Amino acid sequence: MLNLFYDCYTALNKVYSEKAFIKQALSDTPAEEKNRAAMTKICYGVLDKDAELSYYIAALTEKTPKLAVRTILKIAEYSIKYLGKKDYAVIKNAVELTKRLGKAGASGFVNAFLRKFVATEIPLPDKGAARLAVRYSYPEFVVNALVARYGEARAEKIMSAPPPDTALVFYGTDGRRYLEEKGVTFSETPFTGVFTARRFTRNADYDSGLYTFQSLGSVAICETVKPCDRLLDCCAAPGGKSVRLSYKCKEITAWDIHPHRTELIESYKRRMGRDNITVGCADAKIFDGRYAEYFDAVLADAPCSGMGVASENPDIKLNRTERDVASLNEEQLAILNNVCKYVKKGGYLHYSTCSVLPCENEDICEKFLSAHPEFTAEDISSALPHVKSGAGITFLPDESGGAGFFTARFKKAGD
Repeated sequence: MLNLFYDCYTALNKVYSEKAFIKQALSDTPAEEKNRAAMTKICYGVLDKDAELSYYIAALTEKTPKLAVRTILKIAEYSIKYLGKKDYAVIKNAVELTKRLGKAGASGFVNAFLRKFVATEIPLPDKGAARLAVRYSYPEFVVNALVARYGEARAEKIMSAPPPDTALVFYGTDGRRYLEEKGVTFSETPFTGVFTARRFTRNADYDSGLYTFQSLGSVAICETVKPCDRLLDCCAAPGGKSVRLSYKCKEITAWDIHPHRTELIESYKRRMGRDNITVGCADAKIFDGRYAEYFDAVLADAPCSGMGVASENPDIKLNRTERDVASLNEEQLAILNNVCKYVKKGGYLHYSTCSVLPCENEDICEKFLSAHPEFTAEDISSALPHVKSGAGITFLPDESGGAGFFTARFKKAGD
């Protein structure tokens, strides 16, 4: 257990102290293969329950421990409360971990705290935003926004939705037969060639492009795009939407602002054998006169808080602030204000996010439409369960496969 706790600490320390993404932190942390699954479970669990675990620490201490000690305590708390590990074994190994990390002076505190934690019943907040924020580890500003939009009961369902199953997408292959032959337990979705599976291990067929992974919400967004000749996907990395849209549009131009992310699109395109995608490095906020009224459609899948996919990326809940989201709102609107100039008369502008926050979705659409009377919002629907949200539709995690997304479609006046 000591080595397992050490590996968990190493990965979590990257998240807490360096604001690393948990997926990357786990990938970059060497670990015994036999401990890899348990390490992943503990790290994700600690982050998912971070606010609750922090609440226990605050309740049982007069002075907040330093970050390293807090991380050790959270690993131990989670192992006792949610994994049912023997408290004496957890405490012993937490103390040994403290010593291994060169913090022997804090080992007595760790021992005393965890013994007190085991012996003490600590009630959590039982009312309002504080209850939801602690129970589900969402920032209070997010809780307040969801409660204001959907009411407390629905907001709790949104925040408590389990992570989505893996969505597999097949192009030109009978996905049902493939999964049956592999003995995979799967479910149908409303979309052709798209299936979900709870347990699926990637194999060589992924590398050959026989199938790929794409979230249901992302697929649903693509389904709202009409076939056309030229489409710009202006925030395209890693490339899933560009690939899917390349089957209904003749030419796809896929941009991203960062060169290393355009490489992801190129790799995705090559793996899936899509020759009608042209990849470029460009800032969607800066106008390029070469493309004025050039595209039949533009998709702006804008940078966002990611609050719709927090169940599978719990570090999102840890690091997002109101200031972050306000800055993202400015960027989202700046992107729309620019890329709308690339849409032909009579063409379409699509806006999407992986957020469930109205300030990133409905509010941005309202501001855009107020500033651009040449565009009007079109009514759209989807075979995936959704709710009408101002000018667009929102896929909510509790009814749309575990993740939340938003999309809207605007038509430009003219031919």
